[in-house]
Amino acid sequence: MKLKTTIGMILLMAFMISFAARVEAATEEDIGFDIAARSDRSDLGFGDSEVELKMVLRNAAGQESTRSLRIATLEKPDESVGDKSLVLFDTPRDIEGTALLSHAKILDPDDQWLFLPALKRVKRISSSNKSGPFVGSEFAFEDFTAIELNKFDYVHVGEEPCGDLTCDVLERTPRYENSGYTKQMSWVDQTDFQIRKVEFYDRRGDLLKVLELKDYRDYEGIWRAHVLSMINVQTNKQTDLVYGDYSFGVGLSENDFVKGRLSRLR
Repeated sequence: MKLKTTIGMILLMAFMISFAARVEAATEEDIGFDIAARSDRSDLGFGDSEVELKMVLRNAAGQESTRSLRIATLEKPDESVGDKSLVLFDTPRDIEGTALLSHAKILDPDDQWLFLPALKRVKRISSSNKSGPFVGSEFAFEDFTAIELNKFDYVHVGEEPCGDLTCDVLERTPRYENSGYTKQMSWVDQTDFQIRKVEFYDRRGDLLKVLELKDYRDYEGIWRAHVLSMINVQTNKQTDLVYGDYSFGVGLSENDFVKGRLSRLR
């Protein structure tokens, strides 16, 4: 009887340890999603926006080239539908008029179309090519679609200092097919709930790029970073996006984000 009791206690303890481990893992996933959701929902309600910015490209030797562009965004109506965005280049002359239209999805492939003035045609970006570089920058096509909350699975892996703030560190795994990344690590600050850094891991699982988001500004409750620096740690190339002031509620509509308008943009 005493042997049976001992075996029973061992089995019970093993079950409790296993159950506790499963609960802890589920809790870290729940915590990760809650933190990501709080960050994503912190700026809901902006409606639409426009902003002018500079794209600064640096090669491994430190040589720079600069482009000017504009980005317009139409906010998603709810979390089951993605934002729509339009990127339009103004300079230099060889890419003037180049435009990228993105309709973000959740689990389905994002819809993206690229207008190339030199060819005078609109090219649909296939889902298998979205990991390619956008106009020679360190940003991929998939980096230029909205980071929708439900496109990822999340795990909270801890917290650590990030500058003068404390950040929660999340591992987020793309749920959509054909991503160029196996996972991303994101740092979300505990004060303003904004993403401060993201690490991108390639399809081999190696660290590929590091994105730092800086110079956050508060537009009456809508937070926007005004400097995004993407560093490719495998090639030592870097692309900075330096934003001007945002304009919100400018009256954009669905008609401003249709493929048929790309060839007529100025």
